[in-house]
Amino acid sequence: MERRNAWKDYTKKELKEMEKLCEDYRHFLDDGKTERECVSQSVRIAEQAGYRNLADVIEEGGKLTAGDKVYSVNMNKSIALFQIGRQPLEKGMPILGAHIDSPRMDIKQNPLYEDTELAFLDTHYYGGIKKYQWVTLPLAIHGVIVKKDGEVVPVCVGEDEKDPVFCVTDLLIHLSQERMSKKATEVIEGEALDILVGSQPLKGEEKDAVAKNILSILKEKYDMEEEDFLSAELEVVPAGKARESGFDTSMIMAYGQDDRVCAYTSMVAMLEAEDVEKTTCCLLTDKEEIGSVGATGMQSHFFENTVAEIMNAMGCYNELALRRCLASSRMLSSDVSAGYDPTFASAFDKKNAAIFGEGMVFNKFTGARGKSGSNDANAEYLAAIRKVMDDAGVYYQTAELGKVDVGGGGTNAYILSLYGMEVVDCGVAVLNMHAPWEITSKADIYETKKGYVAFLLGA
Repeated sequence: MERRNAWKDYTKKELKEMEKLCEDYRHFLDDGKTERECVSQSVRIAEQAGYRNLADVIEEGGKLTAGDKVYSVNMNKSIALFQIGRQPLEKGMPILGAHIDSPRMDIKQNPLYEDTELAFLDTHYYGGIKKYQWVTLPLAIHGVIVKKDGEVVPVCVGEDEKDPVFCVTDLLIHLSQERMSKKATEVIEGEALDILVGSQPLKGEEKDAVAKNILSILKEKYDMEEEDFLSAELEVVPAGKARESGFDTSMIMAYGQDDRVCAYTSMVAMLEAEDVEKTTCCLLTDKEEIGSVGATGMQSHFFENTVAEIMNAMGCYNELALRRCLASSRMLSSDVSAGYDPTFASAFDKKNAAIFGEGMVFNKFTGARGKSGSNDANAEYLAAIRKVMDDAGVYYQTAELGKVDVGGGGTNAYILSLYGMEVVDCGVAVLNMHAPWEITSKADIYETKKGYVAFLLGA
């Protein structure tokens, strides 16, 4: 089956809309390189659109009725937005669910050390990465330092032009004969992904003088003691802004597009879909890259508990009503797909691959090899989705994650499907997925946002 390239049919008005969406998206990426930063931005954007904090509604004993808009934040790392519809919640919700964590390196709790008058911070990589891709890159540090008295100090070093940057060092080519013969997985080991942070000794000190100088800088800038690393969350990410890519500026190159491209388009769609019949939901969570575990991942009870609070504020909560609501809901697991790359054609089944410019991508199933670990969407649900997208004039395509025996991967989809709701993966095709710099098509971003709006209004 041939799918048409969306660029061929765009009007000037649509091109203008697409460029505005993608410009705003790039700003979102620049200011949201961690989960906390994404949640902070999402709260700001939601409140500007008239959303209220559900916690305030509950504290005030308020009630929710059709047309109300609320959000709920979980530990500053995940967020759920709801717009109350006219139909009873037992009829279910259309849900857009994406994740806002991305592969990176995390600073360890006891990280600072000095060797031959060079100071380093020890890291532990997070999520699936090719470790060799992270050496010699300009890196930034984002996160928070939490003091024993509860004070939270934000950290962002490496993004401003006046900021220093950091890097993982690499062995010079002249001495790399043995290393060059190793497998890619062994060229750089995880414990070698330490970032170089200084080389100037503190005057008057003899032992570990460079490390002590780093601590003096941290004390001056953040009022931070070395032990404050124990309660810090510091993430090491590529430094630099999202950029347009290609002579025709048709693409975006940036860090963290898996899965913030789907998170952003889901949130924008949520704000655009007004006057809804069914209560709509946009759920942005953490920890997908390591299995959606923990208190802020999709496997936590945050979503279920929040829906219960919503129903209670609407005066319709009971356990059976909650179960009916969840089982009757429909979800788009908003996650990226592997874009077809002709440079590595042997990894793909071309006729079942996502092609740049052909619109949002639906993955009926994910998993690995024999669909292991997969959510496999029902044919009836896919037929209903096809009608929604065709009626709205959305460009879309279907894909698999590479050839059957090559590899595979999973998403959040299977987790909410455990409630009995219908779920399918869909989102934007990405080149260089999980690399420090990923590439997407502006047309696919635009079509995905349109598709999400159509789903919220028509599912």
